[in-house]
Amino acid sequence: MDYERLISEMTVEEKAALVSGTDYMYTNPIPRLGIPSLRMSDGPHGLRVVNKEDDYISNTTKISTAFPTAATTACSWNPDVTRKMGEAMAEEARYYGIHTILGPGVNIKRNPLCGRNFEYFSEDPYLAGVMGASQIEGIQSKGVGVSLKHFALNNSEDFRLVGNSVASENTIRRLYLRQFEYIVKKAKPCTVMCAYNRLNGVYCSENKWLLTDILRNEWGFDGVVMSDWGAVNNRVDGIKAGLDLEMPGDTTISRRRILDAVSDGSLSLKDLDKACLNILKWVDRYVLPQDTSPVDWKAHHDLTAELAADSAVLMKNNGVLPLDKSVKLHIEGKMYDQMRYQGAGSSLIHPSELTTPKDAFEKRGIKNYPLDECDIVLVFIGLTDYEESEGCDRDNMNLADYQLKLIDDLCESGKKVVVVLFGGSPVEMPFFDKVDAVLNMYLPGQNGGTAVYKLLFGEINPSGKLAESWPLRYEDVPSAATYSQSLTEVYSEGCEVGYRYYNSHDIPVRCSFGFGLSYTSFDHSDWIKEGDEYVQTVTNTGDRYGGEVAQLYIDGELRGFEKVYLKPGESRTVRITPQPVDTKNYSDVLPPYEEPDKLPITIESRVGDLNLTFFGRIMYKMVMFYIDSEKRQIKKMPDGAEKDNKLKDYHFLHKVIEANSIRSMSMSSKNDLPYNYAQGVVNLANGHIIKGIKCFFKKIKVPKLPKEQQTD
Repeated sequence: MDYERLISEMTVEEKAALVSGTDYMYTNPIPRLGIPSLRMSDGPHGLRVVNKEDDYISNTTKISTAFPTAATTACSWNPDVTRKMGEAMAEEARYYGIHTILGPGVNIKRNPLCGRNFEYFSEDPYLAGVMGASQIEGIQSKGVGVSLKHFALNNSEDFRLVGNSVASENTIRRLYLRQFEYIVKKAKPCTVMCAYNRLNGVYCSENKWLLTDILRNEWGFDGVVMSDWGAVNNRVDGIKAGLDLEMPGDTTISRRRILDAVSDGSLSLKDLDKACLNILKWVDRYVLPQDTSPVDWKAHHDLTAELAADSAVLMKNNGVLPLDKSVKLHIEGKMYDQMRYQGAGSSLIHPSELTTPKDAFEKRGIKNYPLDECDIVLVFIGLTDYEESEGCDRDNMNLADYQLKLIDDLCESGKKVVVVLFGGSPVEMPFFDKVDAVLNMYLPGQNGGTAVYKLLFGEINPSGKLAESWPLRYEDVPSAATYSQSLTEVYSEGCEVGYRYYNSHDIPVRCSFGFGLSYTSFDHSDWIKEGDEYVQTVTNTGDRYGGEVAQLYIDGELRGFEKVYLKPGESRTVRITPQPVDTKNYSDVLPPYEEPDKLPITIESRVGDLNLTFFGRIMYKMVMFYIDSEKRQIKKMPDGAEKDNKLKDYHFLHKVIEANSIRSMSMSSKNDLPYNYAQGVVNLANGHIIKGIKCFFKKIKVPKLPKEQQTD
């Protein structure tokens, strides 16, 4: 493409369209100038390809491979895992004509109750950066782009659409931006997605300090900055701050504001052209011909088991594992045949195949004996999609009461008990001292059942290490008292998050960051500094082949790591050049903040806050009646995987709408809730009936989109 020529030939109306998405997952084409549309797709651990726009929330999606989530793959401490996964995802993207994948997510796990933690890698920025960078390199090596997200300090779900993350510059730079910086500089993602929330009072979508001063000027990012879906507040301010693309777009108010601002001089064509240039370069590089050669779905299914097995963490073992194939097992727990293998929300995937532990065990002739005839008990437990989902934070760190009672009852039988755990985040484990082993699979993807079998029976030696601390109880978490309690989220603990906090204050944890057992044993020599490198020898002193991670900590902080796989008696010398740290002095003072009043209702109020007024409650009930009608239809469906997935989508949608702001709903709903309607809702909720009704009769006028003009 001749970028300068194209931009010079574009009308202002065409430029306003180019910087806005369309049809939920596309950029706007400009047929007159031969500029094609670029197609995007969720998600971070597998593609969520919609058949058509209207089916996005209803889970009518094409099959793809549901790979282990980031919470899982991070525990491999093996960048090859996420790189292989990225390459396979890109192959599927090319097959479906997807040009850019929305992910990975690399936000820091500040608190274990965050509903989206399953989609993030770690509490440590270096580990998150390395794992995220390798996934991006794998995807982009195949000609498919990525969108690194969510930039930045998006660490809770209940208030993610309306909240204000308040933190000192020191905290922001030393903890919450470091993984983004590492990835931008090393992997060069073609796009970065800004978060919904405010950062110190300024929306990320219009935060010049974040999007231009740091991302572009300091780090050298030269790609596209796009919004999260519905994250735009003031489109003109966003363009000035460095936000190139609004998603999902099709918002008449944003195009109108751009046109008016150019007309009155409050938005320079130079700033608008800069955004257009970034988008044109992205489209030019990544809109490649669709690769229609068949995807090897079976190979990707097998790869999923391989990656899950390399990532699973053996948290306890009193010698009961690995199992002998002659042992008589009694098996309990719903997740034996209803394995939780992926997260819930926008990344929910229609898997090409599904192998549960029950499938894997029955394929290999493993029987389920009665409790009084067995040698060992296996119990499959974990968090469900209704307890842990995008769109809402968890209420506590507990497993369900019925699961805890089940384990207690099984322990009282006198049998040896092995717990196989599924879920995207830490849970309290009051049973830990009673059971004989705990194998943590996290969310292992669609072939997790095969990985479970091979790990339990010793065909593969567990080698995962925890990428986050597992507290004994939620009260020990530094942000426990205030987390996700209000619109204003104050990061008063600073950088003391996860292991940094527990180690510096000598607070015991259930299992520490970097911990994981093996069926063999390893010896680590002391680290020796040789020039710029640190050197350590790792030796397999046991009788099984296995993987081990050399972890280098300097001043209590992870500065490097390498995973090695060794035969019995084999040694390997590891050489690590520590990741540099920023030695600049930044302010550790929290900026001033205030908690906004809930009344009167504003365009920024949450939909759930409509219940605070009489007329607001009426509108809230109308909205939820429409949403609940979907649930009524789903319940009429026959039982099965399709019904289960639709129920999960309903649960996600219900939570997201409650937590959504009226403004964000409008900006993500195309023509279902145009901005003047949103203003009408606000006025009606506040009792301004006539003013509200007038809003509904307003018309926001904009020219037809270029693609619509082409068809005239």
